[in-house]
Amino acid sequence: MAKFNYIAALSMLVLTACSSSKVKADLSATQTKEPVNVLIFLVDDLRSDLGVYGHKHVKSPSIDKLAAEGVKFSNAYAQQAICGPSRVSIMTGLRPETTGLYTIRRDGRLRPNQPDVVSMPQLFKENGYKTISIGKVYHSVTDDQENWSTHIKKLDNFYANAENAKTRFAYEAGDVDDNFYKDGKVAADAINTLKQLKDDKFLMFVGFSKPHLPFNAPKKYWDLYDREQFSVPSRDKPDNMYRLALTKWGELRMYGGIPQKGDVDDELTKTLIHAYYASVSYMDAQVGRVMDAVDEMGLRDNTMIVFMSDHGYKLGEYGAWNKHTNMELDTKVPLIISRELSHDNRQTGKTSEALVENIDIFPSVTQAAGLPTPNIDGKSLLTVTDHPEMPFKKAAYSLFNRGKIMGVTVTDGLWRYTEWRDAKTQEIKNTELYNHTTSNVATANVADDKQYAEIKERLKALLHEKFPQDAPSFYEKRHVINN
Repeated sequence: MAKFNYIAALSMLVLTACSSSKVKADLSATQTKEPVNVLIFLVDDLRSDLGVYGHKHVKSPSIDKLAAEGVKFSNAYAQQAICGPSRVSIMTGLRPETTGLYTIRRDGRLRPNQPDVVSMPQLFKENGYKTISIGKVYHSVTDDQENWSTHIKKLDNFYANAENAKTRFAYEAGDVDDNFYKDGKVAADAINTLKQLKDDKFLMFVGFSKPHLPFNAPKKYWDLYDREQFSVPSRDKPDNMYRLALTKWGELRMYGGIPQKGDVDDELTKTLIHAYYASVSYMDAQVGRVMDAVDEMGLRDNTMIVFMSDHGYKLGEYGAWNKHTNMELDTKVPLIISRELSHDNRQTGKTSEALVENIDIFPSVTQAAGLPTPNIDGKSLLTVTDHPEMPFKKAAYSLFNRGKIMGVTVTDGLWRYTEWRDAKTQEIKNTELYNHTTSNVATANVADDKQYAEIKERLKALLHEKFPQDAPSFYEKRHVINN
């Protein structure tokens, strides 16, 4: 759990005093440059299915262009595959097990439960930055809102067809312009806000909702695809899978046109995949609109861009949908970082294979802006953005709670090891080991296969470094003071 280290602080003061002349020189050099702005595109439910990630069908030219202007991370992971806790961990740089926040309910929000944690907008605002939240940033629109200079809340879903609105239909291809649906409105609000802020230093989050359900996108984005080009994934569950590893995907069943029991049939599966990718292309176009505005306003020279997703998604694999698991498809995310044009060692068109986590964004942007970083779980990625070929972490960690059972999981980028534990006692109830050397889809749990015993023990040791068995209950109340 994060806490202030007084010995380390005193040591740092001594080191600072001993090197004061160097610090003054560094500060002098820093002050000659414009302050660094930060623009973060935070996307909902986006898996790494983009052109720049090698997907053969998806049309994502704006995101692909952004990747060509920066570093794409091919092994980035969310800390929990559900909106609320994932976004809290992004905004604080703290893991869910540090804060004890695991749900999208009130007991999973930041401020009602961790009033003394320093959040990203709080830190930037206290250091003279304008802080802007547009669209879906925190899951709860009221969480931490006092730390935004400008807070334009996420909108309700829009339907062009009144009958679709009545049933909250799962998808729609309205013959409408981009600004009819909410991501178009978010882009317009972002552009208008940038015009007002162009002379200020800022941290801006642009929260795009697509491709979250309902998969509503203008018809022109549906027309980019032929539904017959999409294949139906295997509905086979991994052999020997733990009984709580997957869900019954109740989120999708909440929408119109979806069967309340049983599998989605082949025809509807193709339609939903088509709808998801139409939504991706629609969102991509809105990224392009905002980036064009950044360029036209001359802001790119001192603006760092981050493109990220809160977690991944399933599109019929295992016969399942949505997120809410520890599976690779749900925890793995796209991540692109493009440094400001004025950055001395700016890298473009590069791919990093380094293992990174969403909690690493907070310290990365604070370091880029030259701000002090609180005591958090994440590590700055700026060295990797300067040197994309370098390794970073040994492992990436996630978790997902199932009531009295907590699933904790680790990946080394090739294999995923998961323990399902009694959330109170840390007793291990079941284990899973999945091979992801060739696919993000798991086929068999080989945790009990002696052939893979060495791999299992190595990953188990990594997991226990982060989740020791003598740790307190996952649900024990935490009070974190990290500054």
